[in-house]
Amino acid sequence: MVVRETCVAIWDVLYPAVMAQPQKDDWLQIADHFFQSCNFPNCVGAIDGKHIRVKKPIRSGSTFFNYKKYFSFVLFVVCDANYCFRYIDVGSYSSSSDSAVLGHSAFGQMLNNNELDLPGNTTLPGTTYPAIPFVFVGDEAFALGEHLMRPFSSRGLSIARRVFNYRLTRARRVVECAFGILANKWRFLRSPIHLKLETAISAVKAACALHNFVRVRDGFNFEDSLSHSLESPNPSGVRGTRHGAAVRDHFTAYFLSPHGALPWQLEAI
Repeated sequence: MVVRETCVAIWDVLYPAVMAQPQKDDWLQIADHFFQSCNFPNCVGAIDGKHIRVKKPIRSGSTFFNYKKYFSFVLFVVCDANYCFRYIDVGSYSSSSDSAVLGHSAFGQMLNNNELDLPGNTTLPGTTYPAIPFVFVGDEAFALGEHLMRPFSSRGLSIARRVFNYRLTRARRVVECAFGILANKWRFLRSPIHLKLETAISAVKAACALHNFVRVRDGFNFEDSLSHSLESPNPSGVRGTRHGAAVRDHFTAYFLSPHGALPWQLEAI
């Protein structure tokens, strides 16, 4: 009872201060940080989901039994370039894919309904046309969309598409690092959580709020390990939209243009 009440109190107090919903000016600052640190323009977040191991919830059947053959629920996050969580969704069934978790989350619904207060389309640095939407970046488990970029499939890629995948990976890696920082500091996430499901969810939410609080106050030491043992949800094939494909093609062309190319990118792919 003490653990449950404390975790709930931590979340209720810290959430408004360290994880408030970004407004238009906040998104612009996030995009600027991504461009400066990851060389990906118009990026306002990296998204991913991870399994959190738990003991089998009572009367849950197989809903929390994942493809890795253990019980868990999903922690889905949206991360900025400073390794802080801007949105989290905790407690989805582990049998769900990343794309399904995103679609059912409050963040996913706001994204689909254009309720995130994202800035309007703008041109990429050094260009005058066309205007490109602000986007989130994710891995192959997510569906391509107007505001969501995923890599090209890895078969028979052209140099341009390999460059795009490299540039996207540079931006997407911040969410993997954020998970590593989280699990390295809050060690209970490295092993199965032996609490009731509701209490385990509250503990993970409290850890995410404390992660942001400590990150803003103290920063972190890059000499610490950023690796983690958290598994990704089950990948599944998802279809993208034509508009999303067009946006991705514009980014691809930009990354090979004189304004958008990096000197080392061809050696890195």
